[in-house]
Amino acid sequence: MELTLSIPALLFPAISLTMLAYNARYLAIAALIRQLHKEHVENQNKRLFMQIKLLRKRLYLIRNMQAAAILSFLGAVATMGLLYLNATHWAHVVFGVSLVSLLISLILSLIEVQLSTDALSLQLSNVKEEESKI
Repeated sequence: MELTLSIPALLFPAISLTMLAYNARYLAIAALIRQLHKEHVENQNKRLFMQIKLLRKRLYLIRNMQAAAILSFLGAVATMGLLYLNATHWAHVVFGVSLVSLLISLILSLIEVQLSTDALSLQLSNVKEEESKI
């Protein structure tokens, strides 16, 4: 396969949009953690503690998702530089690493979405308990 400058350049918008989505997740979770922490300090509710624990895991995943996406982005830039220098063998290697980094980022994103769903289920369990009391 011939690797041209346009191929790694195609990753730029995809990685940029992915990073934007990851940052939005991070900011939403950070705000939620601040809110839940305040409630937990006031109430010492076990369910709130469990939610904060899940959010901590999600923050860890998002940090790693962002790191893998950044590595992918750097790999795409390095690939373009190597192609410019006619180091095609190394360009192929670095581009492969870049794609693997993007794949890891997306897999971590999938895991984070699953944890997010678990957290929402935990939140909805509160509503079910309140409905059963009525």
